[in-house]
Amino acid sequence: MPTPRRDRLSWAVATAFRRHFWRPPRAHGEVIHGREVSFLELFYDLVYVVVVSQAAGHLAGDVTWGGLGRFAVVFGLIWLAWINGAAYHDLHGRADGRTRSYVFLQMGVLVLLGVFTGEATAGDGRAFAVTYSGYLLLLGWLWYTVRRQDDPAFRPATTPYIAGVLASAAVVGLSALLPAQARLTAWALVVLGWLVGLPLQDWRSGAARDTSAYASESLIERFDLFTIIVLGEVVVGVLNGIADAGRTPIAVITGMLGLGIGFAYWWSYFDLVAGRRVRAERGALSRWLVGHLPVTMTIAATGGVMVAMIDHASHGHAPAPAPMVLSLSVAVGVLALVLISTSLTDWRDLAPVYRPVSLALAIAAAVTLLVGWMAPPPWLQITLLILVLGAGWAYGILKWFAVTHPSTPSPNRARPQRGERPRTS
Repeated sequence: MPTPRRDRLSWAVATAFRRHFWRPPRAHGEVIHGREVSFLELFYDLVYVVVVSQAAGHLAGDVTWGGLGRFAVVFGLIWLAWINGAAYHDLHGRADGRTRSYVFLQMGVLVLLGVFTGEATAGDGRAFAVTYSGYLLLLGWLWYTVRRQDDPAFRPATTPYIAGVLASAAVVGLSALLPAQARLTAWALVVLGWLVGLPLQDWRSGAARDTSAYASESLIERFDLFTIIVLGEVVVGVLNGIADAGRTPIAVITGMLGLGIGFAYWWSYFDLVAGRRVRAERGALSRWLVGHLPVTMTIAATGGVMVAMIDHASHGHAPAPAPMVLSLSVAVGVLALVLISTSLTDWRDLAPVYRPVSLALAIAAAVTLLVGWMAPPPWLQITLLILVLGAGWAYGILKWFAVTHPSTPSPNRARPQRGERPRTS
């Protein structure tokens, strides 16, 4: 009998391909060790460039304390949407057609959300609420499909989480029926609920667990890459500020100095906290997660307020409260690095480095607020902020070098574990 050709298309081949192409999500505990962030995830995260940029752009035109508060609420919702999508893909996604189709569906909803983000606290508030609610409902469905196939032992943890996603979708969706101020209050309560709920759920889950199943290397990398994406908002703010100021020499100089704040953020984040393991104990994972909200939020806020600082560079002083908003953003971002540091294994393994550096960063945050209160000319304030950030980074690196490369080794000197050191890219 003739041997059937293996390359011939048939119904059996189509059926086998369908089963391979459309598989159920990975169950809890089904970790892919050594997994790297995929091109699909990077494509997905790029949509957030637009959404975050819309939020920061609105702040650039409304640099007031009220505008900052409205920006914080909207950014908080955006960040919650991102961590839910990122965590789902890291824990349960595959390189198959089902995962790709649902990711592209999420991206489509996010693009529509970006259309309404710029005026989310104004005329587009109802449309933003309905779109955001639809996005959370989609994520809730995806989490539920995991629960249906999970081991019942995981349900005490997954059920409250899914309930939180669906409750958030309901609150945000129903807020479309409320007046603008009440709607913003409802959104703020959703963000606050997650900031409280995540630590409670983390504490409830217990200390004895493998954090690689929750904060895997790929998820840590994903958070680092998202921070890079948000850092782009500083560049956008500089470009818009120089353009709005008519490209005058003082505006160009102030803008180029403004890039230095973005660069200083990068050095501090990627040498102190990026790419580092999270401790396996109660509260560590939630501190790591929640700590990234103020880091990314303040970076985006810095980009937004940078427009006003550059635009008024030729006037000698930026109008209040722009100088204080800029300094407050930097100060909160620095303190958030300390919060993230306390969740890392290096907090204990490199205690002689991280404990004094954290104190130095706290002092730097206080100095930053003092600079904002003084409200010097924009170019001078930005220069001083760069120097403060640079001093904190330099102290940390020198402290690390002194501990890991002692000139006169002493048996009483605390030494870190081998291989534990800051990444210097």
